[in-house]
Amino acid sequence: MSLQSSILGLRRDPRLLKVPPYLSALCIIVGVVWLFLLPLNEYSRSTYVSENALLPGQVHTYFGGSEHNIFRAYRHEVAGLADKSIEERNQKLLEIFKSAGLKVATQKYEYQSAGKTTGGENVYAILQGPRADATEAIALVAAWTTMNGEINHSGVALVLTLARYFKRWSLWSKDLIFIISSDSTAGTQAWVDAYHNAHDPSHVESLPLKSGALQGALAIEYPAGPWGHRFDKIHIVYDGINGQLPNLDLINTAVSVSSQQIGISTCLQRMWKHGDSYEERLQTMLRGMINQGLGHASGPHSSFIPYHIDAITLQTVGDGWHDEMSLGRVVESLFRSLNNLLEHLHQSFFFYLLMQSNRFVSIGTYLPSAMLIAVNFTITSIGLWIKSGRPEKPATKIASTDSKPDSKPDMTIIKQNGMTALVPTATFSVVERRMFLPLAFVGAAHFLGILPLYLFNHAPANTLLPTFQTFAASSLALPLLTAFALSRFRPPTTQETVLIQCFSLLFLGLFLSALATLNFSLSLLIGLLAAPLTFIRRPSPSTTQSQPSSSAMRVLLSVAGLLLLAVLSPSGVVFAATKYWNTPLVDVLLRASFGWQVHGLWTQVVVWLVWWPAWFCGTVVMALGLF
Repeated sequence: MSLQSSILGLRRDPRLLKVPPYLSALCIIVGVVWLFLLPLNEYSRSTYVSENALLPGQVHTYFGGSEHNIFRAYRHEVAGLADKSIEERNQKLLEIFKSAGLKVATQKYEYQSAGKTTGGENVYAILQGPRADATEAIALVAAWTTMNGEINHSGVALVLTLARYFKRWSLWSKDLIFIISSDSTAGTQAWVDAYHNAHDPSHVESLPLKSGALQGALAIEYPAGPWGHRFDKIHIVYDGINGQLPNLDLINTAVSVSSQQIGISTCLQRMWKHGDSYEERLQTMLRGMINQGLGHASGPHSSFIPYHIDAITLQTVGDGWHDEMSLGRVVESLFRSLNNLLEHLHQSFFFYLLMQSNRFVSIGTYLPSAMLIAVNFTITSIGLWIKSGRPEKPATKIASTDSKPDSKPDMTIIKQNGMTALVPTATFSVVERRMFLPLAFVGAAHFLGILPLYLFNHAPANTLLPTFQTFAASSLALPLLTAFALSRFRPPTTQETVLIQCFSLLFLGLFLSALATLNFSLSLLIGLLAAPLTFIRRPSPSTTQSQPSSSAMRVLLSVAGLLLLAVLSPSGVVFAATKYWNTPLVDVLLRASFGWQVHGLWTQVVVWLVWWPAWFCGTVVMALGLF
């Protein structure tokens, strides 16, 4: 009976409410430590090819010899087209493809983003496989301009050469599609959308020629000048839109073919030198997480991945002794491997973190890190919910004039499983929760996030920067004004402020937990930046007017909390990131707007409809301590 009474009485023990903050802090610490353990050998493993049909590097490559002369002739032709108009340039490219015996077509597109027009015309050719039935195809892409804005002289010339070279082979069991897009992102996006009939005919022209389902795609960026340039390594770019990744087998095949068969070393995430140390593994992993979290298009391949088409981009870097023939043999061997596929790549991983070219971590190993960060918000929200249902002060019984000095508090008899226990009545007292104001406030905060989402995706280019600066200043002042208005017209009770934080953190935790399974990096980054929201509380008002020191401490705590939240606001983080990477803020805004309009980028949705409302609610609760 005594044990049962203790257990039931524990429900009202105020020490229980002290546990959630420590438990949340523990989740955050363990999640971060877990992340930094991933580069170790005990948590990562070597890459391997799961799909046996690929047989990477098992065939002899024949690209070379006389093809070198043809390549140089095409490169000279491409160099002569650099100053021509798009129509003249594409007409010449069509003639070259036609001379190789391929079916050719063009496609025009025009996108509107931030008041600017991005347009061009794609040229593509289809080689019908002698052993194919037009049900499957592989794409080879070379954008006219690279991601850095350089003319892709050798890349375009190599595609033209390989189209002529592949035409002579009778082993192809899939159709081959050769695409020369006007630029690296918009052109390929227009082509892929039209290929799957997911385009807007008013902006993107339909494709007159099509083949079967695309099984894979490979893009080449080789911006050597008109006279060529030898390279040292191949940089494999694999990040897709919204953090999506190609099947790991495609990357492993490219690494195997390049390094083991052709003898060209590979690198990832702009890590030009990799000594396989812990620091270099961690740096490669973190760079990949940042790119995945941003979700932007990192190359021509990015447009294919949302359509479940595995694609990568090969970029040549450095000064070495490898030339275009070596790169051509890499492409040939890769296409021969993809040509062996009997079904779509599916056996390997679609969720992974790469530490280097032959080291990775699978989702089952790294997912707990983001989940622990996300669950800390849920733990805190549960603790706040329990706190909101408890009376601010324990209920006391008012003694009557004729009561005896040794009178005992009210007790309640509990009978369960044949056992009887006496429990203080205060144990079962629950305060009625007034949820209208908290629910309305949190809902209005999330609805208000639509404003920056719309402004930054539809404002003209010349007004993007001042619009962002104005919103950044307004978002810092708005919580103060909101807290002042609430304190004057509808002062929220302590319970209501607790419920505001409870609902806000609950939604944040649930969303980040779901997001972690789709975009681990974005969920982890947002969770870490929003972690202070777990621990902020409204400073308690002074109970009497005769305690100026208590009032001063309350104001000091509020100011310190507001300064911390101002630094970690979404707009503040964007400002700091652009300064750290020395990137103009307007370029970031333009790229985000372009990604929203063209690629369907939804990173902004997470920032403005999930992170910003949670930050706003937490800042208002902290600002209430000033009034």
